[in-house]
Amino acid sequence: MNTQSPSSSKVETLAAETTDMPDLTAPELYINRELSLLAFNRRVLEQALDESIPLLERLKFVCIASSNLDEFFEIRVAGLKKMAELNPNQRGADGQPPQELLREIADRAHELVDEQYRIFNDILLPSMQDKDIRFLRRSEWTTEQDTWLAAYFHEELMPVLSPLGLDPAHPFPRILNKSLNFIVQLQGKDAFGRNSGFAIVQAPRALPRLIQIPREIPGSGPSDFVFLSSVIHAYVDDLFPGMQATGCYQFRITRNSDLLVDEEETEDLLEALEGELAQRQWGDAVRLEVAQNCPEHLWRYLMETVQLTPADVYQVNGPVNLNRLMALPDLIDRPELKYPAFTPRVHKGMAQDVFNTLRERDVLVHHPFDSFAPVLEFLRQAARDPNVLAIKQTLYRTGAKSPVVDALIEAARAGKEVTVVVELRARFDEAENIDLAEALQEVGAHVVYGVVGYKTHAKMSMVVRREESGLRQYVHLGTGNYHPKTARLYTDYGLFTADTKIGHDVHNLFLQLTSLGKVTQMHRLLHSPFTLQKCQVERIDREAENHRAGRPARIRAKMNALVDAQMIQALYRASCAGVPIELVVRGMCCLRPGIPGVSENIRVISVVGRFLEHTRVFCFENGGEPEVWLSSADWMERNLYKRVETAFPVLDARLRTRVINELQSYIDDRARAWQLNADGSYTRIGYPDEANPGAQQMLLDAATAS
Repeated sequence: MNTQSPSSSKVETLAAETTDMPDLTAPELYINRELSLLAFNRRVLEQALDESIPLLERLKFVCIASSNLDEFFEIRVAGLKKMAELNPNQRGADGQPPQELLREIADRAHELVDEQYRIFNDILLPSMQDKDIRFLRRSEWTTEQDTWLAAYFHEELMPVLSPLGLDPAHPFPRILNKSLNFIVQLQGKDAFGRNSGFAIVQAPRALPRLIQIPREIPGSGPSDFVFLSSVIHAYVDDLFPGMQATGCYQFRITRNSDLLVDEEETEDLLEALEGELAQRQWGDAVRLEVAQNCPEHLWRYLMETVQLTPADVYQVNGPVNLNRLMALPDLIDRPELKYPAFTPRVHKGMAQDVFNTLRERDVLVHHPFDSFAPVLEFLRQAARDPNVLAIKQTLYRTGAKSPVVDALIEAARAGKEVTVVVELRARFDEAENIDLAEALQEVGAHVVYGVVGYKTHAKMSMVVRREESGLRQYVHLGTGNYHPKTARLYTDYGLFTADTKIGHDVHNLFLQLTSLGKVTQMHRLLHSPFTLQKCQVERIDREAENHRAGRPARIRAKMNALVDAQMIQALYRASCAGVPIELVVRGMCCLRPGIPGVSENIRVISVVGRFLEHTRVFCFENGGEPEVWLSSADWMERNLYKRVETAFPVLDARLRTRVINELQSYIDDRARAWQLNADGSYTRIGYPDEANPGAQQMLLDAATAS
C-alpha cells in the first residue's frame, strides 16, 4: 500500500475547483476546545442519571466526572491563566481570547459542579439508601456509633493530624495540590495566651476518606459509612485542648500541575523530570473548593491567601473531592449493583504458538472484548524463545507493576537485545515511568527517552527472530497503551503481523527514536510528525475528487478528539463536495456539523458507555476499495505535529471487514450515543433496549458468545 500522496495532479485539480468555497478559517466554524471538553464532562455526568446503568456504576460516573474536572483545572485552566497573563491576544481557531474564555469556563464549570452535587445528594444518596447503603450524618449517629467513631478518631486519626494555628509565628501553611484541609474557627486562649482565632488542619492523603462502621455496632446496617470530614468535624475540639471550635469547614486547592522542563537545555531528561516532579504539588493555585456552609469572610480569606478571584471559588454541598467515592463499590459486595462480570475472548492461536500463528495470518484484537493476554504472550514467548535475538518496545503508560515490563526484564536476563523507548513525559505517570526505566536499565536493557521536543506516543512492539529463511520481524501495533488494567476499561485495537513491509517500517521508526538520521521512506506506515497528517488530508481530498467523478466516496472515522484546524478544513472541503462523512468523536470536537454550505454532509456523535472509547479508526471508501487505518493518534495538533505517532493499515480483507462492521455499529448506536449540534450542544439520541443495546454491549455479547 502506498503511503504517500494519492495523486498530486488530483490535489491540484481539487484546489482549482474549490476557489468559490467559503472561508473555512472563519472563527464561527469552530467550537472552542475547552468548552467542548467541558461538554464531554457533562455527558459523562449524565450517565449517573441513566437508570439502565447499575447504581454503583452510576456513582462511578460522578467520580469520573470529578476526576476529569480536576485534570481540566490542573492543565487546561492553568494553561489558559498563564496565556491570559503572558499573551492575552493569543487565540485559537475559534477566535476567543483567553480572558473571555476563562469567564465562560467559570460559568459552565460552576453549573457542572452544582449539577454534580445535585445528582449525588438528591438522586444517588437516596437511591443507595433504598439499597441499604448509607452515608450517616453526625445528627444520625447512635450513641454506640458515636462512641466507636470517637475511639476511631483518637486511635487512628488524631496521631497523624497536625493542626496549625495561624499567627505571626505560624503563617498560612503550604497546601498540597488537591489535598483535604479544614479551616477551623476558634474561641479562647491557649497555654501561651495566644488567640489568633484560626487554625488549619491538613488530612494526610493516606487517611481513608470513607470509614465503614462495623455491622455489629448497634444501629448499624450492612453498608454504613461516614465521611472522614464528618469525623474530623465531630471531634475537632479535641485537637485544641481548652479552646472551642466554633466552626470547621473543609476546603481543597487545585494547582497548576503541568511540568515545565526545558528539554533543549537539560542534559539528562530523567534527572530533570525527577527534580520537577517534586514541585508539581506546589504550582500556582487555579481553583478553591470550600464547603457550602463556609462563612464568606473565611472563604474570602482563603481565596485571597492563594491569590484567586471569586470566579475561582466553588462552594460545594458535600465532600470536596467526590472522586474519593470511587473506592466505595470495592467495599460493597453487591454484584447486582454493578456491571455484570465478563471474561474477554482469548485468541487460541496466540495462546499456543505466537510465531506460527502470525506466519499464517495477521491477528487483530479489540480490547476489552478480546483479552490482553496475546500481547503478554507475544512478549513472554519472545523472551523464552532461543531463536529470538531482539525485542524493541515503546512504553507510554504501563502501570506501576507491569507484566509487560516483567517480560522485557526476563528477555534481557535471557540475553536478548532489549531496547525500550520509555516516554518519561506521560502526564501524571512520570514517576512510574522513571521507576520502570531504571528497573530495565538495571538488567541491561537499552533504555532511551525518545526525541527531544516530541513525545513518543506510538504503540509498537517488535520481535526479531532467526528462522530458516533468515531474520524475520514480528510486530504488534496498537491504538492504546501496554497497560493490562486499562485494557479492561478502554476500547483499543491491537494488530499483530509478520508483514515484511510493516516490519521494515517499524524497524526504521525505532532507528529514528534511538539513533540519528534523515526521515526514511515508509512502505506501509504513516507517522507523525512527518507523513501522518499530510497523507490523511490527501485521502480526505481524494474522497472529494472521487465523489465529483461519480466514484464511491465516503469517510467514516472514530477518534478521541478532533481539534486540528487543518484536518477540520479538509473535512469541510469534502463535505462541500458532497462526501458523506460520519464521525464518532468521544471527547473534544471543534468541528461544527450541519452548517449549510459547509458541513451539512457531516454527522458527529459521541458514545459514552461502560468502557472508555479509545480506538482511533479511519475508513476511506477509496472508489470502492476501502482503506482502513488504525492509529495511536487523534486529530489534534499535539498528535500530528509534536509527537511520534503511527497510523497502520489493516491489510487482511477479513480483518478489514471486521473493523468496518464494528465501526458501523458505533455509527448506528442509538443507545449510548449523543449527537453534536451546530451550536456545540449535544443531544442524546436514545436509550438501550432489546433491539439496540448499544455498540459496546453488542460487541461484548458477541465476544461472550464466541
